[in-house]
Amino acid sequence: MAHPEPPTAVKVHQPQPISLHPPTVPVAALQTHAVPTVASIVLPDGRVITGYAINPAHPEPVAVKPAVSRTAVNVALGGVGFLAVCGGLILLTSFIAALTAFITQLIILAAVIFGGWIAVQIFSGRSHQGGTTVNIRKAVIKRNHFHG
Repeated sequence: MAHPEPPTAVKVHQPQPISLHPPTVPVAALQTHAVPTVASIVLPDGRVITGYAINPAHPEPVAVKPAVSRTAVNVALGGVGFLAVCGGLILLTSFIAALTAFITQLIILAAVIFGGWIAVQIFSGRSHQGGTTVNIRKAVIKRNHFHG
């Protein structure tokens, strides 16, 4: 049976303070495309922070949308206007048809009521003084002096 190897020791790197004095060793110029530059910042309380300069991330360029032509906009607006007019005409036609049906029903109602009133006048047994008397069963019409 193989024994597992002991875990390797973790190395902890302690930060080294940077002296504010100019270095005594000449600094060799590095090629910028191989290693990024290191920047140091002195905070107001005297601490120095050193790190790599981060170039700002540039967002991907947005794909340019083609401009909508004026003709396409005019055709679309014309179509919307045409549909609005057609819808308005349909509503107007429906309103006129409903109004016509309503007026027809009112005329029929008036004819039924007036016809009923005339029927009551003819078939009622009471006679009016000074009016024309019509008695269809006896065929007596006083006004024309017809006696049957």
